[in-house]
Amino acid sequence: MKIAVIGGTGLIGSQVVKILNASGHEAVPHSPSTGLDLLSGQGLREALAGADVVVNLTNSPTFDEASPAFFQETMDNLLMAAKDAGVGHAVVLSIVGADQVPGLVYYRAKVLQEDILKASPVPYSIVRATQFFEFIDGVLSWTADENTVRLPATLVQPIAAADVAQAVADVSLGAPLHGTRNVAGPEVFTLDELGKITLAARGDHRTVVTDNSAGMFAAAPGEALIAKPGAVIAKTTYREWLAR
Repeated sequence: MKIAVIGGTGLIGSQVVKILNASGHEAVPHSPSTGLDLLSGQGLREALAGADVVVNLTNSPTFDEASPAFFQETMDNLLMAAKDAGVGHAVVLSIVGADQVPGLVYYRAKVLQEDILKASPVPYSIVRATQFFEFIDGVLSWTADENTVRLPATLVQPIAAADVAQAVADVSLGAPLHGTRNVAGPEVFTLDELGKITLAARGDHRTVVTDNSAGMFAAAPGEALIAKPGAVIAKTTYREWLAR
C-alpha cells in the first residue's frame, strides 16, 4: 500500500512514516522541505500520484484567528486533489475534546477541519489524540517566570507522541472509519499536578502556583480534554516517558 504522509517530517509524521515502512508499506513524507505547499496546492498532484491513502498531519503555524482560514484552505486543496487522484482513504489527526472548548479559536479551527473532511466524498478517518507529553514543557513556559509556573487545575490525559503515531499508522492501514477514533494516555492529571511532576523530574525548583485563569488550557471546562468511553488507551505513562 502506498501512503502519502503530509507533514511527514514532523514530530508525529516522521514516526508514522517509519512505522508504515517498517511494516512493508510505501510511506512517502511530504512537507515544504520536499516541495509541497498545501496552502497553494503546489506539489499536491505529484504527492498524491498513485497513493492509496493520504494522512494529513500538517498544523496551523499559529493558534490565533488565522488558524481557521489555514485549515479551510489546506483541506479544500488536499481533498480536491485526493478526489482527482482517486485516493481511497484520507486520515486526519485532531484533538480529543476539540468540540468541547469553543473558547479556543484553535480548537474551533480543528473542528472545522474535521467537518470539511466529513463533508468530502473521499472516505475518511479522524484520529483524535489528547495532549502530547512532548508539549508539556512548552505549556509550562507560557505562564512561567524565574520563580513560579502558574497553571490551572484543568484535567488532562496526556499521551506519548510515539503512541499517537502508532494509532495513526494503525488507522491508515485499516478500512476508512467514516468516524473518529480517540486515543489517550493511561493517566489523568490536573495540569498543575503535571507541572509539579515535570519540574521535579527536571530538577527545577520553581514553585507551581494553581491559577485557573493561566494559559490556554484554562478555557477547557471539566472533563472536556479527557477521553470518553471507547477510546484506545496507550500504555506509556508520563513518568516512564520522563525517565527515558
